[in-house]
Amino acid sequence: MRGNSTGGQALPRGRRGVLPLLSIIQAAGWPIWTLIVCSVVGLALIIERALSLRTARIVPPRLLDEAMQASRAGVPPPAVVEQLAEHSLLGAVLAAGLHTLQVNPRATEAELRAALESAGRLAAAQLQRYLGALGTVASAAPLLGLLGTVIGMIEIFGSQAGPGGLTPGGGNPAQLAHGISVALYNTAFGLIIAVPALIFWRYYRARADALLLQLEVAAEAFLHHLLALRR
Repeated sequence: MRGNSTGGQALPRGRRGVLPLLSIIQAAGWPIWTLIVCSVVGLALIIERALSLRTARIVPPRLLDEAMQASRAGVPPPAVVEQLAEHSLLGAVLAAGLHTLQVNPRATEAELRAALESAGRLAAAQLQRYLGALGTVASAAPLLGLLGTVIGMIEIFGSQAGPGGLTPGGGNPAQLAHGISVALYNTAFGLIIAVPALIFWRYYRARADALLLQLEVAAEAFLHHLLALRR
């Protein structure tokens, strides 16, 4: 048979992929939209953290050596310090120490260390940004899927109820099938969203901790350089 619902014309490949997805969303009922929102937010957070936690934006490999070389003869001009601060998170930490010496050339070790630690805390906040939101998506998605499951189960029991209560064998088959679809699709979608979100959350948290450790090591080395520069 060559005839079909589209008048004998095959659907484009893109539409053939979209129609099953729309039918799944329709079968899953309204709870699926909360999971779709979670998936969009989770994907956006994963992409943002992938771009923000690159080594080049946090701890460029040769930046510490270049900063030491630029300040070997003395504190660089303010324009150079500002350029360093805008370069990366490590640059902002190193620039905080240089700025302290610009303001007070006789700054004590405690004052220099406090300036570097303050900048380090700000850098740590940047590294941890949005990780809490990603963890929330990983935790909320299974619960939203469970909510859809409960709603589907309510529809299943409702399909078996008649005017006088439960009527085995006399339920509504269409409503029963829809309730099963809602329960299963929402459970599956919740897990599909939660598992990748949880994996990326743990990965980004470990990466942020590793980058923060590199910042601390570099700041400690630069502190000794600033103390020698002060003398």
